[in-house]
Amino acid sequence: MPSLPPQPLSPLDGRYRAAVAPLADYLSEAGLNRARVEVEVEWLITLTDSSLFGTRPLSPEDKDRLRVLYLDFGQAEIDWLAEKEAVTRHDVKAVEYLVRDRLSALGLDRIAELTHFACTSEDINSTAYALTVKRAVHDVWLPKLREVIAALGRLADEHRDAAMLARTHGQPATPTTMGKELAVFAGRLERVVRGIQASEYLAKFSGATGTWSAHLAADPQVNWPLITREFIERLGLDFNPLTTQIESHDWQVELYDRARHAGGILHNLATDIWTYISLGYFAQIPVAGATGSSTMPHKINPIRFENAEANLEISGGLFATLASTLVTSRLQRDLTDSTTQRNIGVAFGHSLLALDNLLRGLGEISLRRDVLLADLDANWEVLAEAIQTVVRAEIAAGRSQITDPYALLKDLTRGRRVGAPELAEFVRGLDIGDQAKERLLALTPAGYVGLAAELVPPAR
Repeated sequence: MPSLPPQPLSPLDGRYRAAVAPLADYLSEAGLNRARVEVEVEWLITLTDSSLFGTRPLSPEDKDRLRVLYLDFGQAEIDWLAEKEAVTRHDVKAVEYLVRDRLSALGLDRIAELTHFACTSEDINSTAYALTVKRAVHDVWLPKLREVIAALGRLADEHRDAAMLARTHGQPATPTTMGKELAVFAGRLERVVRGIQASEYLAKFSGATGTWSAHLAADPQVNWPLITREFIERLGLDFNPLTTQIESHDWQVELYDRARHAGGILHNLATDIWTYISLGYFAQIPVAGATGSSTMPHKINPIRFENAEANLEISGGLFATLASTLVTSRLQRDLTDSTTQRNIGVAFGHSLLALDNLLRGLGEISLRRDVLLADLDANWEVLAEAIQTVVRAEIAAGRSQITDPYALLKDLTRGRRVGAPELAEFVRGLDIGDQAKERLLALTPAGYVGLAAELVPPAR
């Protein structure tokens, strides 16, 4: 069989490209190389700003021309690096050669020897990864997650008073409202987002084994830890002064665990919404021209939630692998992290794809309050909790001689349906005060929702 033209192996670069494309600006190989160039350029500027080794600060114009190397990083640089790496067999060395080449073109050969000065590759890599991951999370992934939370918040607010039958262990239980149940998911996600928002993005810049040895050999009078800390912090990152050759990646472990946690909550949301759709609680809004089934014309399949569910499982697995792998490095350095970190974009890509599907899915459902009410009306036995609790209160107040009210209600309701007339007859025969009896007789499953509506925060 003849070969196909070159094809993307990953669905993220094929079928789902449009949904995840913004991540590629940061978490692709080209995005990583652009950040590496940025680090090399800004380190050059830092060294010359400090007038080290007889240099003098660059003019504002020269700094601007130098920064163009990463601000206008594009296909020409991508191709140049690919050709150079084919020779060097070292990605960071290829970046160094690119910067040196461009310095010559800019007439800045006088500072060429300060390119990659006293750096190990991991000084550049740890900083570049911290930059790209931070930007991807803050500019792309978190905003999409917040969109999902906002959509949940709006639905929760809209349906705050939509009474529905709860199901614990899959069985009819004390009623709640759809709004409150959706608000639970929004609240859970907001808590995780606060943790992600507070994440550190650590970088190291202390040389081959984290000791600033080469720096001190070049000039023992310079406060290298201070210069490198200020350099990293000017880039908007957090500085790690105590490392081996690599930054220990603990911040990444923490971040990916939090992202996986958010994904677990979203997975729970996807399966719950899918179940509500299967119960008829939500109707799916038809999309013009869409086909639900290739053979059954009536069907509208909950594909948004199924797609999200599957992609959250993939991303969760990848985040777990990233966290468990990156936490360990043999002695002062091994290369397991190198290939592992190249999959950061894949993990966030599947997560972003899931978020995109959830956001679309939440916009394509409509609550069927009539179905909720019919379900409640078919399950009057859920008021057994209210009745036995009121009886207990009446006993405590000295207005009833009933013994073991729980057993009394269990005998009436367990394993069987009890209708409104039967329950009303039972209440009228109870040995309790008249006011309590009136409250119970006025109660319906739809009215037995406690503070559910008040628990839903207003939509923002």
